Amino acid sequence: MRNFREYDVWIDAMTLVNLIYDIVGDFPKDERFALISQITRSAVSIPSNIAE
Repeated sequence: MRNFREYDVWIDAMTLVNLIYDIVGDFPKDERFALISQITRSAVSIPSNIAE
């Protein structure tokens, strides 16, 4: 079986994660523990589930 890091879909998902982190970096700081946390956790779960 191939390494999951070689899958195009995993690479694309990691690109999405990086994009999400860039976007939420511009959010107001008062959203840090609410909306930002929820968005980043959901984005990270995509490549995590692919790897699993």
